[in-house]
Amino acid sequence: MRLNPFCGSRRTQQADAVVTGAGSGIGRGFALEIAKRGGRVVCSDIDADRARETVDMVGDSGGKAFDTVCDVSSLDQVAALANTAEEWFGKSPDLVINNAGIGRGGTLIGETPPAEWHQVLDVNLWGVIHGCHVFAPQLRAAGHGSIVNVASAAAFGSAPRMAAYNVSKAGVLALSETLAAELSGTGVTVTVLCPTGVRTNILEGVSLGDETVQLWGDRLIRWTGRPPASIARATLDAVDHGQLYVVPQLEAKAIWQSKRLLPETYTRAAGLLERLVR
Repeated sequence: MRLNPFCGSRRTQQADAVVTGAGSGIGRGFALEIAKRGGRVVCSDIDADRARETVDMVGDSGGKAFDTVCDVSSLDQVAALANTAEEWFGKSPDLVINNAGIGRGGTLIGETPPAEWHQVLDVNLWGVIHGCHVFAPQLRAAGHGSIVNVASAAAFGSAPRMAAYNVSKAGVLALSETLAAELSGTGVTVTVLCPTGVRTNILEGVSLGDETVQLWGDRLIRWTGRPPASIARATLDAVDHGQLYVVPQLEAKAIWQSKRLLPETYTRAAGLLERLVR
């Protein structure tokens, strides 16, 4: 007999999960960790080959997964993803991880092309809005489950020359807090992940506007970024305990506390640091 994944506090044990952006990075880390915990995973990604790679990796580890293509910036495609998941699971999912995102940066406000603003917000913010819009009613009706929204320390760090990305992730943070309030008492929990450096391909093909900054950005992620698997484990453990916020790294915690305690000082310091680096 299959255990109820929502008995007690172990919400992610044997959960039927949907993961967007599962073809690489944090999304792939989530898919593999959920499978290790005995769950089934629908792995969606805009890149069909990468989604299939993740499914193959889950299968190689003895887990069960299904791949599908989804552009989260399209509400119709996210709705189709929900239908696909329900058909494959035979019911609504227990866990939804809105992870798909892109990285952009390197230009000042006023220099960033409007098309880039739209691209970043369409994927990073509207993609999560679409996921919550489609899946939150399903979980509310079931009376149990969890939603994980992947934001970033950029949501509160507000680094210069990252405006579109910062705004998109700040929106995900506000959305998650609002959704958590609305779902309070329903049996459905919300968790928002706010990491700093993670060893992913989010900067793949992204120009940061300056060769030196580009070099150091790549090096920092390679040297100090945490593996996606460890971020996924920490987040799912937080889901198990009903935590709203996951700020997994020391530097992210330092930014979080500095911004809360000394917001104006932090902002001036962030601007000065950016100028010194350049």
